[in-house]
Amino acid sequence: MASVSVHNLGFIISVIMVSRFAVLVRSYQFQVGWTKPPANQTHSYNDWSTKNSFHIGDSLHFRYQRDSVLVVNSKGYESCNASNPISKFDDGDTVFELDRYGLFYFISGESGHCEAGQKMVVRVMLTPSGSAVSVPSNENGSKGNESDGGDGWDAFSWGPPPRNSTVNLPLSSYLLTALGVVVAILYLLM
Repeated sequence: MASVSVHNLGFIISVIMVSRFAVLVRSYQFQVGWTKPPANQTHSYNDWSTKNSFHIGDSLHFRYQRDSVLVVNSKGYESCNASNPISKFDDGDTVFELDRYGLFYFISGESGHCEAGQKMVVRVMLTPSGSAVSVPSNENGSKGNESDGGDGWDAFSWGPPPRNSTVNLPLSSYLLTALGVVVAILYLLM
């Protein structure tokens, strides 16, 4: 049996790390048809968002006509206040990258649409494994953290989201890892 040198061991570790890293950098683009919901479906956007797991690096692709997407804080979300958004998009084809963990609040900028239910909260997970982030309670008993500046940016809290395909590793990642191990073993046997 061949002896394993430091060079060979380094090669094996590199192959395994690169194959695992390829899985970690994968992100998803979620499609959002951004329209005013029918009167009996006022919670449809939040129903959809709670059935998905969002992670840093994922994005939301909003498609809409004669409308806009506003990113607001929790107070703007609750009151449907479109007067002071964090960001405003009105091009009809917006890709919004989820670049941090926590909560993102979206409302329609079209008059009356937010009040009719065209608003959504997206919770971005801290960890890619799907484990929930616990947000401690403050002195008032409300959920939030000290660094949210008092605007309640992260004040909305749900229980752990359901596991879905964005959490499970695909078969291809396991095959890529196995291939890396086989290549490393063949390299050692040469």
